[in-house]
Amino acid sequence: MSFLPDVKVTCETCRGARFNPETLSVRFKDKSIGEVLMMSVDEAVGFFSAHPSIHHALTLLQDVGLGYLTLGQQSPTLSGGEAQRIKLVTELAKSPQPPFAKGGHGFPQLPNPLLTKGGSAMRGGISTLYVLDEPTVGLHMADVEKLVRVLHRLVDAGNTVVVIEHNLDVMAEADWIIDLGPEGGDAGGRIVAQGSPETVAKQPARSHTARILSKFLAERGVKGE
Repeated sequence: MSFLPDVKVTCETCRGARFNPETLSVRFKDKSIGEVLMMSVDEAVGFFSAHPSIHHALTLLQDVGLGYLTLGQQSPTLSGGEAQRIKLVTELAKSPQPPFAKGGHGFPQLPNPLLTKGGSAMRGGISTLYVLDEPTVGLHMADVEKLVRVLHRLVDAGNTVVVIEHNLDVMAEADWIIDLGPEGGDAGGRIVAQGSPETVAKQPARSHTARILSKFLAERGVKGE
C-alpha cells in the first residue's frame, strides 16, 4: 500500500498567518500575532523582556538549548528530545528559580543530577520523579551543558531525576550510575556495574561503559575512588 505525501496549500486570505484579518490588525510593538509566532525563542526573549512571566519561560527554553524553535512551531514537528526538554521547561516555569553560582566546567555548584533525591529545597514536602530517555540526542555539546544545568536545578528543587543516557558528559555528572549489560538485547539486561562515575570507571573488566568512562574522566582530570 502506498500513500501520497502530505500536500499543504497556503491560505489565500491569511497567507499562512493562521488568523483572520481582524485578529492580525491588532499589533503589539508593531507586530501582529502571526509575526510574533514566527519569531524564534532567541528573538522573543528580547521582545518580551518587559513581561517577567513570559520572559522567564523563554529564558528557560534557551537554557535547555531550544532557542532556535519558533513560538508557533507545531508540536508534531518536534523531535522526542525536544518534546522532553519542553516538558522540563514546563515544570521549571511553575516557580521562578534564583541564579546559581557556577562551579567547575561551568556547572552550578549543586548536587549531581542522575538518580539523585534532593530534600533541603523541597517545596511543600512534595517532590517529583522525572524519567528522561536520552534527552541529549541531537544536541550540540554546548547545549548538553545547558541541559545538565537544568537537571541540576530540578534536583536542587527537591526532585529526583533518572536519565537513560549514553552521553559521557551527562554520565560524568551523575551521583549514581547503573550500567546494564554486558551486551545489548538478549545478551544484556543485567546490572554489571553501579556506583559513582569514579567507582564504575574502576570496573573495566565487567563493563564496556567503564572502559570508555575511565578514559573520559582521566581527560577531565578526575581520579577514581
